[in-house]
Amino acid sequence: MNKSELVEAIAASADISKAAAGRALDAVIDSVTDALKKGDQVALVGFGTFQVKERAARTGRNPQTGAPIDIPAAKIPGFKAGKQLKDAVN
Repeated sequence: MNKSELVEAIAASADISKAAAGRALDAVIDSVTDALKKGDQVALVGFGTFQVKERAARTGRNPQTGAPIDIPAAKIPGFKAGKQLKDAVN
């Protein structure tokens, strides 16, 4: 399912226009992104939790030459599914 299909599903489920559903989806995505930028986590009970994870610096290898490469530390977004979502999928 891509974004336009998700917007159509939201519009049909909530009985609203596709334009309103698109704006609502964009607002949710922007809100989650802003919270993660601040270092907060977003918990949607039953669905899951979005959070920022720290990835430590490490040494890797260039696959072509085998030379060592320093890979810097990074912050990466993560998602942990909630129990209701896990149960619905299984």
